Amino acid sequence: MKIKTASRSGRWWILGAVLAGAMAAGAAEGVEPVQSIHEFTMTDIDGREVALSDYREQVLLVVNVASKCGFTRQYAGLEKLYQAYKDRGFAVLGFPANNFMGQEPGTEAEIKSFCTLTYGVTFPMFAKISVKGKTIHPLYAFLTDKKLHPEHGGAISWNFNKFLIGKDGRVLGRYGSRTEPDDPDLAAAIAAALTVPAP
Repeated sequence: MKIKTASRSGRWWILGAVLAGAMAAGAAEGVEPVQSIHEFTMTDIDGREVALSDYREQVLLVVNVASKCGFTRQYAGLEKLYQAYKDRGFAVLGFPANNFMGQEPGTEAEIKSFCTLTYGVTFPMFAKISVKGKTIHPLYAFLTDKKLHPEHGGAISWNFNKFLIGKDGRVLGRYGSRTEPDDPDLAAAIAAALTVPAP
């Protein structure tokens, strides 16, 4: 199942409901449920469509980010992590979201300018989405689904939650906002994931 979305449509609740229904009833209806983030097509921060299957065989850290949060400083650490591992097949994917205290109010252009000029961000950034509630984007409906991911599912608690994604597009781990990008356990998990052969 391929999930194609548009960041500015304002119809996340419809798409989320469709995705949730597909995941819940897939087997009964004979429709293969979503299995990996590679099945999604997203809009990047410059308005271009990006198939996440482009990141097949790479290890990813998917992060919901915000520009006016106490954890915003983590942009610097995320960039450092990206630079440390990108040549080995690793990428950080940043998804701006305004779900928490209005801490990401800007446009995509403003977000991009802030991240680039303030923190020197070069890792892939995407258009602003919703990561929780009735307007949750289908990608995050998938990532937080507790039936699909019993160990790592559950609602996003705040900005800068982090999902570690394996080369097959499946969730390997989840880290909270207080886990810094230079956390030794996170670095070890990334290094371990990079050693796993691509499917």
